[in-house]
Amino acid sequence: MSAADQAARSGCIACELSTGVRPLPGGRLHEGSGLVVEHCVGPLGVGTLVVKPLRHVLHVADLDDTESAALGPLLRRTAAAVTEVVRPEQVYVCLWSHAGGKPGHIHFVVQPITKADMARFGESGPKLQVAMSRAGELPGEAEVDAVCARLRPLLADQRQ
Repeated sequence: MSAADQAARSGCIACELSTGVRPLPGGRLHEGSGLVVEHCVGPLGVGTLVVKPLRHVLHVADLDDTESAALGPLLRRTAAAVTEVVRPEQVYVCLWSHAGGKPGHIHFVVQPITKADMARFGESGPKLQVAMSRAGELPGEAEVDAVCARLRPLLADQRQ
């Protein structure tokens, strides 16, 4: 069974995005050491990226040695790229791993937060993420494509 067929059967959005079952705005920004970087498809703003294992992993403890060794440096590089392109006040990096209250495909959200975001929603930290999620405003495909074009070269790494 192909990876795309497995993703479609599992109902895992993260797998469906990685395998092309669902369209991925901005395309894949980086792949190496079993991890990928993609633009977030949720309402967390333009420039919010997701770092996740390519394979379906539900718990950080289940990452293999290669994925584990690559994760920290890739999160740092991803946050640095987001910082350079978006110029936010802060970059949040957090693990998201639940879908409907059940463990889901782990993914680290790398989210640029601007002063404008905080002023608009009157929140910061997790409360800001909740407010943005409740607002449900998805970035436009053209905006995502434009920011990804700027981020992709910063995430290129011939060593991985």
